[in-house]
Amino acid sequence: MNLDLSGKRALVCGASQGLGEACAYQLAQQGAEVVLLARSADKLQTLCSRLPAEHGQEHSFLAVDMQDHKTLAEVVGYELEQGGAMHIWINNTGGPAPGPAHTAEPQAYAEAFMQHMVSAQVLLQLLLPGMREAQYGRILNVLSTSVKQAIPNLGVSNTMRAAMGNWAKTLAGELAADGITVNNVLPGLTRTPRLDSLIKHSAKASGKTIEQITQGMAASIPVQRFAEPAEFANAVGFLASPAAAYINGINLPVDGGKTSSL
Repeated sequence: MNLDLSGKRALVCGASQGLGEACAYQLAQQGAEVVLLARSADKLQTLCSRLPAEHGQEHSFLAVDMQDHKTLAEVVGYELEQGGAMHIWINNTGGPAPGPAHTAEPQAYAEAFMQHMVSAQVLLQLLLPGMREAQYGRILNVLSTSVKQAIPNLGVSNTMRAAMGNWAKTLAGELAADGITVNNVLPGLTRTPRLDSLIKHSAKASGKTIEQITQGMAASIPVQRFAEPAEFANAVGFLASPAAAYINGINLPVDGGKTSSL
């Protein structure tokens, strides 16, 4: 099975922590030259210096806010001019704040659309020419199991993840003939700062302790534990590889069996 990514360049968004950081490590281990993207230059610089480079890769980073679309286009466009095309794109960004759908301010939906959908479209149109020329593209959207089954108290997030899922499915049909696959990887409850935030929010809203919420969440998963970020990144590494060339337009849950729908 060919998992080798030597000679490939990968743009990993939301790379300063959590799932993005784990994906960056995994792709670098497989031989890809990784370009990290997030807001925090200090965190990115530290991570960049620690990424595996056994294949002689020269990793780099871009410190930019994905919600600043003009600057995002300028920074990524310059990187493409100087460093060459990206063959792999890990489309990952922080999730909207928790809360019921019916109480969310209309502006919260508008902001989430700009953060997720519009930012993704900006990057897509920048990265596509290089992928088409190389006849190799792997677009991997880090979404949520809410694409398959809505998660209570994540109204805005559920809505936006579903929109992104359908955007990706549409692209999968449009781009496949160019050697570009588009897939969604759906993390379940994974040990990340995002999970810590959701646990704290649930504890505050319910009057329970953080320990009680944590134990209850873990018990709801068939494997009886949270995922480690590296376990999610394993799935991403496979889908980014040549071995996954015929896998296109899917939603892959990495959730320990928690999602009850197929």
